[in-house]
Amino acid sequence: MSVKIRMRRMGSKRKPFYRIVVADSRMPRDGRFIEEVGYYNPLTKPEAEVKLEEDRVFDWLQKGAQPSDTVRSLLSKAGLMKKYHDAKYSK
Repeated sequence: MSVKIRMRRMGSKRKPFYRIVVADSRMPRDGRFIEEVGYYNPLTKPEAEVKLEEDRVFDWLQKGAQPSDTVRSLLSKAGLMKKYHDAKYSK
């Protein structure tokens, strides 16, 4: 079973709101998921709002979950990918 960290679309037409979830890669985009680890609201001004449970995301990354490209960029902006890389290769 391959586990991914990806976004689940919520909200109405033309007003997207995304939850960042950990899900089996075989499940549909808005389907069943294992755990919700944050959210992303691209409509807030002046900057998009991102809220992450950093300890849970870091834990899933260490367990082998692969982030999608968009989630990887959000994690990089939050500094989690650098933290993960340092923890993984500092041995």
